[in-house]
Amino acid sequence: MNLKERALAYHTGGKIGITIKKPCATLSDLTLAYTPGVAEPCKEIEKDSTLSYRYTNKANLVAVISNGTAVLGLGDIGACAGKPVMEGKAVLFKKFAGIDSFDIEIDEKNPQKLVEICKAIAPTFGGINLEDIKAPECFEIERELQNAVDIPVMHDDQHGTAIITSAALINAAEITGKKIADMKIAVSGCGASGTACAKMYKALGAQHITMVDSKGVIHSERTDLTKEKKEFACKTDARTLADAFKDADVFLGLSKPGIVTKEMIQSMAKNPIIFALANPVPEIFPEDIQAVRDDAIIGTGRSDYANQVNNVLGFPSIFRGALDVRATKITERMKMAAARALANLAREPVSSEICALLGVQQLAFGKEYVIPNPFDRRVLTHVATAVAQAAFDEGVARVAEFDAAKYCKRLRYTLQ
Repeated sequence: MNLKERALAYHTGGKIGITIKKPCATLSDLTLAYTPGVAEPCKEIEKDSTLSYRYTNKANLVAVISNGTAVLGLGDIGACAGKPVMEGKAVLFKKFAGIDSFDIEIDEKNPQKLVEICKAIAPTFGGINLEDIKAPECFEIERELQNAVDIPVMHDDQHGTAIITSAALINAAEITGKKIADMKIAVSGCGASGTACAKMYKALGAQHITMVDSKGVIHSERTDLTKEKKEFACKTDARTLADAFKDADVFLGLSKPGIVTKEMIQSMAKNPIIFALANPVPEIFPEDIQAVRDDAIIGTGRSDYANQVNNVLGFPSIFRGALDVRATKITERMKMAAARALANLAREPVSSEICALLGVQQLAFGKEYVIPNPFDRRVLTHVATAVAQAAFDEGVARVAEFDAAKYCKRLRYTLQ
């Protein structure tokens, strides 16, 4: 079978289901599971709503919510057509962090109405993962929803890529000996991901970011910019993507396949860092970069090349840490903690198990390995612990105490 046939066969019947965690085989079990026994936890939760974390599945349940307006590279295909992707997110939550999730596709494009719908169903969940909602509406929806609910909300299209590429940038800077504050950074794509990445790079100290959208460089003389784009409008003579490439230390592509030429790559500074993340076809393929540069650090969104920027490195573990300390939100400090945890993990020895999975004899921190592999089980322990600690330190956790060492040990035990 070809890929299409195998994919359709794989998805037949859907990818997720519901399992029962408690016994329901006898009349006594039924008495506890439903009436009259179920009234007891209801009455306790009525007196103290936080007990829903103890007596229901809320503590381990995330909503994956989309309106289908920006699904993968498919665009606005509608809520129903986006459901396979949302089911896929639910699979990854369970596989990589043991988190249960419901995919919820909402046929609503009005931002305020979508926020109200999400707010109304929020009591069911311990967290909300917004997904595949187009820019600029996604910025407003995430901000307004987080202000309206007391559980963590994250639009993964924005922050997932920002966190992973920030980890890669931290390590690439270490390898090249460059300071992020001195780097000239060119970003192609000013949607949800590109904007979030640029903001996180600024938080890391970046001062020289040139962003490029479909109309060219985001410069201060343009009059057609959204509020989000205006934040990155700079005074520059650069007008095209090629102009932005000249002497750039970093290129981040979150735009269209094939738009970067070898000539653009040649015009970059020494030891360039190139994250060409259009998927499945990047802005430029690694072999085309290597044909003209032997000093580049290269990342893509694909699994068949080194340094895959895969959001599964982020969202499962981030929500795991947030859920386990009953966080009320996911803050910038928690996101940065996740990025630094991933960067630190990439500097640790890589197991033979991961090397075998990737078909290599050995793997070590360097140009070909600046971020961990998604199947490295230590991602969960490192990232979730860092996020949970950051939430506790910042005062957005509901737990009274947190012991990072004990928590990390518990996570390792659950992975066995």
